[in-house]
Amino acid sequence: MEKKLALVTGAAGGIGAAVARVLGERGIAVAAVDRDAAQLEEVVAKLGVDDLPVVGFAADVSDSAAVEALVGEVERCLGPIDYLVNAAGVLRLGEVSGFSDDDWNSTFAVNTTGVFHLSRAVVGRMVPRRCGAVVTVASNAAATPRSGMAAYAASKAAAEMFTKSLGLEVARHGIRCNIVAPGSTDTPMLSSMWHDESGPRATLTGNLDAFRVGIPLGKLAQPTDVANAVAFLLSDQASHITLHTLTVDGGAALGA
Repeated sequence: MEKKLALVTGAAGGIGAAVARVLGERGIAVAAVDRDAAQLEEVVAKLGVDDLPVVGFAADVSDSAAVEALVGEVERCLGPIDYLVNAAGVLRLGEVSGFSDDDWNSTFAVNTTGVFHLSRAVVGRMVPRRCGAVVTVASNAAATPRSGMAAYAASKAAAEMFTKSLGLEVARHGIRCNIVAPGSTDTPMLSSMWHDESGPRATLTGNLDAFRVGIPLGKLAQPTDVANAVAFLLSDQASHITLHTLTVDGGAALGA
């Protein structure tokens, strides 16, 4: 994987930042993308201290024109993109009866439409080169209903099926498209769901009232756990794997 270039969205924190680090440690140059320019700058600076080849690009994945300009700039500055990791995501909680139009639209704008924008722009450039790999970071909620998370689950399910359908279209060009589906991962997105100090324990043990069974392995995933799964699916070790969902949730979805 050395001397390759990856574009990673959502790279200013959480799983996206972990992916940027893991790929950088494997000798892959990384175009780290996020709409939070200040936070992205901090992350890139930290990775730079460790001499990792990561360059930051601020962009909003929900903006089609901005994405097309971004991908063009990355390829002009750094070279052809070999790998795309769609890790940008937002979480808006709430039951459907009280969910706002704005929260619904913003959820899909990033989690689903953003995946479409990046994939179209990057894969369109991969096709003439007849090589490349895409990994979309979805969620185990895409296959397991979660109370209060209908918009998030639906947006991730849409992103998952979009990625698999794209993979079917471009397989003849030697391009692979896969999904990593994390469960509860130790990130700010997860902690935003906790209301008090009992939150971590409840995540591990489950909540029957919310139809959640907990995590059989008895621990939260670390962002690096998810990033390592992403790196595997991008690598030549997964050269005959496409249209696949790799779930990284400690058994929380019971294999769904």
